[in-house]
Amino acid sequence: MLTKGTPPHISPKLVMTGDDLQNSTSAMVMVHGRGASAEGILDLSQYFLFEGVSYIAPQANGGTWYPHSFLMPIKQNEPDLSSALQKLTDVVDHIVKSGIPENRIMLLGFSQGASLSLEWAARNARQLAAVFALSGGIIGPPGIKREYQKSLKRTTVFLGCSDVDFHIPKERVIESAEVFKTMGADVTMRLYPNLAHTVNDDEIYFVNAFIKSLAGK
Repeated sequence: MLTKGTPPHISPKLVMTGDDLQNSTSAMVMVHGRGASAEGILDLSQYFLFEGVSYIAPQANGGTWYPHSFLMPIKQNEPDLSSALQKLTDVVDHIVKSGIPENRIMLLGFSQGASLSLEWAARNARQLAAVFALSGGIIGPPGIKREYQKSLKRTTVFLGCSDVDFHIPKERVIESAEVFKTMGADVTMRLYPNLAHTVNDDEIYFVNAFIKSLAGK
């Protein structure tokens, strides 16, 4: 049970598969969606290249990174949002300390995890290999002023989402793509007609092709 003032996402739990960090040349941080689990998002890694890659998934307390819609005023999702963002920073720092440089670290999230991943990337502007946002967008209400000053230095950013996703308005996906373009990222955005809120084969193909290129395959 959390006590008053305790950050919501202090759990050290990390689920891992693929090669050990010490034996890997690259790593992917996989961020699950609302009501899901680290084990669940890690299941996606079965579709990706394993040799030389570590797959790492943190677990949100109670299966949720922040309590309300990502379109709500940011203060309404605090302190959970700040704690969740810090959790991603801790995981990335852990990977770097293991010997894998930032430009060989990928971040992949689905749904709430995708929005969290994008928000983290925009706020931190660290030169990762890639950010893959599957059904998500940067966080905050419509019309919010966004002041992300740093450059992403050609970091690959992929945004894939249904054009009729009940949770993710396509307008927010488009806005997110534009934000990352202004930050110097190499952006690919794909809106899929009449698709459900899910991960699709085209997204998996894109991610896997990037992993293979990073590994020099």
